[in-house]
Amino acid sequence: MTTHVKRAFKYRFYPTDAQAAELSRTFGCVRKVYNMALAARTEAWVTRQQRVNYNATSAMLTVWKKTEELAYLNEVSSVPLQQTLRHLQTAFTHFFGKRAKYPRFKSRKKSRRSAEYTTSAFRFRDGKLTLAKMTEPLALVWSRPLPEGMAPSTVTVSQDAAGRWFVSLLCDDPGVKPLSANGNAVGIDAGLEHLLTLSTGEKITNPRHERRDRAALAKAQRRLAKKEKGSANRARARLTVAKIHARIADRRRDTLHKLTTRLVRENQTIVIEDLTVRNMVKNHRLARAISDAAWSEFRSMLEYKAAWYGREVIAVDRWFPSSRLCSACGTLQEAMPLNVRTWTCDCGVTHDRDVNAANNLLAAGLAVTVCGAGARPQRSTPGGQSATKQKPSRREP
Repeated sequence: MTTHVKRAFKYRFYPTDAQAAELSRTFGCVRKVYNMALAARTEAWVTRQQRVNYNATSAMLTVWKKTEELAYLNEVSSVPLQQTLRHLQTAFTHFFGKRAKYPRFKSRKKSRRSAEYTTSAFRFRDGKLTLAKMTEPLALVWSRPLPEGMAPSTVTVSQDAAGRWFVSLLCDDPGVKPLSANGNAVGIDAGLEHLLTLSTGEKITNPRHERRDRAALAKAQRRLAKKEKGSANRARARLTVAKIHARIADRRRDTLHKLTTRLVRENQTIVIEDLTVRNMVKNHRLARAISDAAWSEFRSMLEYKAAWYGREVIAVDRWFPSSRLCSACGTLQEAMPLNVRTWTCDCGVTHDRDVNAANNLLAAGLAVTVCGAGARPQRSTPGGQSATKQKPSRREP
């Protein structure tokens, strides 16, 4: 049986002044409704130990719209307002399932500006998209076509910090099908000098996108710091900084997409290390380089593309001593400082640190498929350590 993959196609568009004003009002109303519903749910739990669900907040929204103070909520489409209540319900579901923290209030300056429309709130005909409350279609830049014969089921409009407008069209993609099995397996060791090192011996250079624009970014940030808060000059300076950040992020995302697509197409089984990037960036000497490498984004892309094309991604436990273990004889070294890039085992084999780690990860990952020991994807089974740790615990004698 053929199953279609739900896939989002993101395009840039250029709204008219009227459309931009309408969308900005919608973003503000979405943020307002989300914050009010979150406050109501929090207050109900703190004072009465009562859980408020989506249906209750939807009834609250109806009452809010009838008040004089919040009458402006009627000026925008009701669908994005209902969708933000559903998103809040999802956030609480993840919280009670211990998969996320308690939902936070949306900030006017820091939160993502977006609104989600379902099929009842937009019209898509002959390649033209018209949203509710609008008379003209959006001027989309069709950088790539939608799957033939498919229409979007959900439309998400957003504006990034650099002022660019985007629309994401969610639809079925019948073109995404499992690839034929090839039996190839590869271990991947993530690093900073080389972004990835494969068990085949190939090393992929770290492009260091942030470093390329570091001087321009520092100059723009210095200018921003000198502007008076609330002034038009500060707004323009902030936009300049945001555009540099956007350029860096776009290049990084493009590199990761090309890299993950290639790895998924070439290999049936991909073994990676379950890195705790959130803890690793606490090292202030390496935080900037680790953030620029975007290991978490790399893993996310790898996982969903592997699910699309019938591949397997195995995450080896973070405490597995891949760097200190000899891939030839299995001898475990006592210590392996980061400045040691090449080392020789007692068995006489000389190892490249990263290639050796990739080979050990591959072996551990393939062992997991047989007996299930030593690998533990953090997102599905958080916490815990494997039998062999990278460093001894303080509690150990």
